[in-house]
Amino acid sequence: MVAEGFSRVAAVDCGTNSIRLLVADVNPATGELLELDRRMTIVRLGQDVDRTGRLAPEALERTFAACREYADVIRELGATKVRFVATSASRDAENRDEFVRGVVGILGVEPEVITGGQEAEFSFTGATKELKGRDDLARPYLVVDIGGGSTEFVVGEDHVRAARSVDIGCVRMTERHLVHDGKVSDPPTEEQIAAVRADIETALDLAEETVPLREAHTLVGLAGSVTTVSAIDQDLPEYDSERIHHSRISRERVREITERLLRSTHAERAAIASMHPGRVDVIGAGALVLLAIMERTGAEEVVVSEHDILDGIAWSVA
Repeated sequence: MVAEGFSRVAAVDCGTNSIRLLVADVNPATGELLELDRRMTIVRLGQDVDRTGRLAPEALERTFAACREYADVIRELGATKVRFVATSASRDAENRDEFVRGVVGILGVEPEVITGGQEAEFSFTGATKELKGRDDLARPYLVVDIGGGSTEFVVGEDHVRAARSVDIGCVRMTERHLVHDGKVSDPPTEEQIAAVRADIETALDLAEETVPLREAHTLVGLAGSVTTVSAIDQDLPEYDSERIHHSRISRERVREITERLLRSTHAERAAIASMHPGRVDVIGAGALVLLAIMERTGAEEVVVSEHDILDGIAWSVA
C-alpha cells in the first residue's frame, strides 16, 4: 500500500559500466523519498565503444538480462511510473537503435539518451537534497559523478549554477591507456599512468572553462569509483552502503589508496573484500580521476554520497 501523498516510482540509470535500479515511494510535497529496492549490475555496456563506435552484442545481452531482472522487481513492487535514463555509451554508439528496441521490448519504456547537462542536473539533485540542512557542509557544492564513460561536474547551492560533462570515465580511461595486447596491464606502467593523468588534466581544463571548480566549499563524490575508495578507506569486510553514505575521505588517503590500486595486480585488487568483481580492472583509473579532481580544486576531503542520479531521476518522475 502506498501512503497518501506518495507515488511509487522506478528509476533506471544505464551507464557505461553499470545499470542500476531504484524503486521508491516519493512525496514531492514533503521532500521524502522512501527506498524500497536499490540494486546495481555491472554490464559493461560501453565495452570497446571508444574503439569501435558500436555496442558489442555480448554487452547488449548482459544489459538486456539485467533489464529483465529489473522488470520483475518493478512489477512485483507495483511501481506505476518508470523512467529509464541512458548515459554516455549509448549516446555515442552507432547501433543505439538496437539498444532502444531491446529496452522497450522488456520494460515498456523508451530509454532517454540524456545530455551531459541533464545528467548533471539529476546527479546534483540526488546528491545534495539531504545535505542542505547540514551546517558542517558549506555551500556551494561541487558534485562530481565519475562514471564509466564520462565524469559530470556540477556547481550549485540550492540549484545548479554551472555544469559540464567530460569524457574521463573509469572504463574509457582504462581501455584508452591501460590496455596492452588486448589485456588490462597488470599492473600498469608509469608511462601508461602518466597518459591517463595527462588526459584527465586536459579534461579538467575543459571543465573549468564552464564550471568554477575552485569556488566550491564542499566536494561531493558519486558513483562506484568513489564509493569503492570509501569502502577501502574504511577497510570494510564487505560493501556496506550505510557505512559508505556520507563518509568522508581526506585527499591524502585518496592519494594513498590510488597509488596502492595502481601498483596492484588484478589478483591483489580482486582480493579486496569490498571490491565488486566488475570494478577490479577499472578502479585504478577511477581513483586517479578522483585524486586529480581533489588536487585541482584544493579539496581537503570528499563527502561520499550513495544518493545520486538515480534519486534525481526518481524525483523527476514524481
